[in-house]
Amino acid sequence: MNDTTVIAAKNLSLTFQTNDGPVHALKDVNLDVQKGDFVSFIGPSGCGKTTFLRCIADLEHPTAGEITVNGMSAEQARKARAYGYVFQAAGLYPWRTIGGNIRLPLEIMGYDKADQDRRVKEVLELVHLDNFEKKFPWQLSGGMQQRASIARALAFDADILLMDEPFGALDEIVRDHLNEQLLELWARTNKTIGFVTHSIPEAVYLSTKIVVMSPRPGRITDVIESTLPRERPLDIRDTPEFIEIAHRVRDGLRAGHGDEH
Repeated sequence: MNDTTVIAAKNLSLTFQTNDGPVHALKDVNLDVQKGDFVSFIGPSGCGKTTFLRCIADLEHPTAGEITVNGMSAEQARKARAYGYVFQAAGLYPWRTIGGNIRLPLEIMGYDKADQDRRVKEVLELVHLDNFEKKFPWQLSGGMQQRASIARALAFDADILLMDEPFGALDEIVRDHLNEQLLELWARTNKTIGFVTHSIPEAVYLSTKIVVMSPRPGRITDVIESTLPRERPLDIRDTPEFIEIAHRVRDGLRAGHGDEH
């Protein structure tokens, strides 16, 4: 682990006890995430991608091994508000305006009114929703609601952004647009991003590092360091380099299925 490591998992395992017996969700996961990385987690349903993200966020608790976030335990990092979390569904309160939804964590954390106003304005600009502060969630499209959800996660300026398939329910055109905007946001804020996805093109397009996971028990079968430049227009997806990385991800997913027991 070096000075720029912000997330470190060592021999991390998680077993859920159920009525039908134990379920091994994660097994011997080892991973280092560096400051400023954009790391995608990809694998079949039930491979532990979301579980791993939830371990980072202290929403699940490993049964073996350890995980540190900013050199602290996951619990300490949660209490220190080290990360923002974006869920699959936007999860906006329908009775609060977009500004009110973004303001909620700031209210809970005790920021004063002037600071709340400034932060809400800043993050709405970051996600290109400047003129929507007084709108309600139902007045926004699905893609705009997810952008508001990202703004809420950014509002208290945590260094780490954890995103659990935030664009999975959106159509391809909207998804492409939000992928472009997310890369632009990442470039502007220099956050460290952990991103769960089912989509190979999305993982390859967004990431500096792609973590390929196997079916249960979730193990890492490959970690692919992207050779793509940080500036990525959408048509980079037609280049031989992009296609080659996508092939390697696909091969890793197949290999993972091959040694399923």
